[in-house]
Amino acid sequence: MPDYKVRYASPDDLDLLVPLFDAYRVFYEQPSDVQLARTFLKERLELRESVIFLALSNPGEGLGFVQLYPFFSSVSAKRIWLLNDLFVAEKARCTGVSRALMNAAKHHAHFTGTPRITLSTAKTNRRAQALYESLGYVRDNDYLTYDLQVD
Repeated sequence: MPDYKVRYASPDDLDLLVPLFDAYRVFYEQPSDVQLARTFLKERLELRESVIFLALSNPGEGLGFVQLYPFFSSVSAKRIWLLNDLFVAEKARCTGVSRALMNAAKHHAHFTGTPRITLSTAKTNRRAQALYESLGYVRDNDYLTYDLQVD
């Protein structure tokens, strides 16, 4: 039995989520900004613009999170979940927390009748790629992704 649990996060969990989210942003080379993290997460949760799963230790310490955003496929005429953020605190890595968070996202997608979850990761993030592939995610080799910076 694992020493943690995974559950839906609510606005009441901000004190647990904010340090994890701030560390996630720092991992992606953004400056630490706890207030920005709090404001961003508070808005997402209160406006129900995302779904966040939170992994907690048995004493109740935040270990990691996964955040999903809805978007829609015109071709399938269905909602799809974008798994935009996955982060596990360094001390909780290699304990199954990331796999449990990913499985919670999968169960949520199934529960909401969504045909798929999509995600992207850095080409250099081999550890994440191995996790995703071990869970059945398939690398897209057919489509290119383009971004446009809008000022």
